[in-house]
Amino acid sequence: MRSTLVPASVATTELRALRAEVRAFLRESIGAGYFVPHTDSWQSGIDIEFSRRLAERGWIGMTIPREYGGHGRSALERFVVTEELLAHGAPVAAHWIADRQMAPSILRQGTEEQRQKYLPGIARAERFFAIGMSEPDSGSDLASVRTRATVDGDGWRINGTKVWTSVAHIATNMIVLARTDDGERHRGLSQFVVDLPRPGVTIRPIITIDGAHHFNEVVFENAYLEGDALLGARGSGWHQVTAELANERSGPERFLSPFPLLAAWAHAVGQADRPAQLELGRLLSRLLVLRQMSLGVARQLAAGAQPAVEAALVKDLGTTFEGDLVETVRRMAMTEPGAGLTPFDELLVDGIKHTPAFTLRGGTNEVLRSIVAKGLA
Repeated sequence: MRSTLVPASVATTELRALRAEVRAFLRESIGAGYFVPHTDSWQSGIDIEFSRRLAERGWIGMTIPREYGGHGRSALERFVVTEELLAHGAPVAAHWIADRQMAPSILRQGTEEQRQKYLPGIARAERFFAIGMSEPDSGSDLASVRTRATVDGDGWRINGTKVWTSVAHIATNMIVLARTDDGERHRGLSQFVVDLPRPGVTIRPIITIDGAHHFNEVVFENAYLEGDALLGARGSGWHQVTAELANERSGPERFLSPFPLLAAWAHAVGQADRPAQLELGRLLSRLLVLRQMSLGVARQLAAGAQPAVEAALVKDLGTTFEGDLVETVRRMAMTEPGAGLTPFDELLVDGIKHTPAFTLRGGTNEVLRSIVAKGLA
């Protein structure tokens, strides 16, 4: 049966040409000093200018329909581009959330006015989105959301706090999950598109262990939203978020975050280092399996399905692999004492510092395994 991910005619020559084009651009950018490859750059590498250089080449908003300012390309073409960006450690965090999950969500749930307002800006790397899901003291229990939106005339008033909101400090918009109605905990939740900056919204930095600023705490204090800020149907927030998480959890960023480190180590492993070669082979075999699983979820998403269980499995196995990758390289790699940090050492240090977040962000592995178990049952 033919894949719905991409027409058969696109699956060979055109994809290879696209990959070669992206790869050449990235290598040229590295050579020219536009960026230095980093581990986990899709999460922490914020570079608005670089995102706009990608947008000029049509590599953001690739699957957004042309009538909304996108490029009308296939999910597999986008997969090829994102793979290369991740493999080269490019600084793509500014636009990643908007392109990965907010554009598909607005296409599915948004009004025509919301599509016209937000999608062209996403494709041009002029609109950057943060996600307001997680809250203090809630862990991964998304249904325990306490942020509340109450009706105020023709609009809404929002009060509450969100944490771990990536790129909120540079975002032009934020999707906020809030409780609009009482009752059963999975019901009564709604989503809102918040334009930023806005009175009543305070954004405070959360500095990570490496001294970087890409996480934030966002506090809503009686912030007013117009009525057209509601995304989708009132009370349908839980189902909408679940659909979004399939996009968030299944992409190649869930197993390629430390790929620049793996590539650097692979180049350094000598032919005579048999133990290191065996470990490298094990890592590469796991990587290839994860890639096929991620492509399988992408096919389902392109066909209009909502593969929440499959996406959870990809993220669980993928982020576990990422941590194992960093630990294996740390254990096996040889460094020269007293020689100072080499580019390889800096990649390894990055990987070690970022590893604790791999299995936490986007839902802890314990929560993901619960989703998989319930789905299989």
